[in-house]
Amino acid sequence: MTDIRYPIGKFESKISYTPEEVARFIQQIADAPAKYEFAIKNLTDTQLDTPYREGGWTVRQVIHHVADSHTNAYVRIKWTLTEDMPMIKAYEEKLWAETPETKLPPSLSLTFLHALHAKIIAVASRLNLEDLTKKFIHPESKKEIRLDQLLGTYAWHGDHHLAHITELKKRMGW
Repeated sequence: MTDIRYPIGKFESKISYTPEEVARFIQQIADAPAKYEFAIKNLTDTQLDTPYREGGWTVRQVIHHVADSHTNAYVRIKWTLTEDMPMIKAYEEKLWAETPETKLPPSLSLTFLHALHAKIIAVASRLNLEDLTKKFIHPESKKEIRLDQLLGTYAWHGDHHLAHITELKKRMGW
């Protein structure tokens, strides 16, 4: 039995990535908003408010979470490009998934995600090899994370949460 928390498996970062791998990550990030729109097209409010697993977030919360998480990714990219190995700020994603706007239609976050991903793609596609090796420090793990690793993480992250929705739809016969 596959762990429905990780329908595409857990992300395992490599030490570094080739330009071709980075280009693939950028394309995955570029494609994500349209894939999310398609995945939730015609879902009812009841379906949007269905958790993807017992104890998990609803489809609505997943969409809002992706927008929140990828906002943090964008800010981390900007910090890393403008500061010398910055210590980024972590956030309480479980608490963010409970703030009042997460009850609103997912179109709010999907509209935002289109613009946000356009910004991420605009910067990421212009990074040179030196830029991709720049690092930030995560305050909880104290790990140094390279920008190419961040792009891999968020390409996976988008597909990971998309699979939560698409696998739920399969299980429910929607």
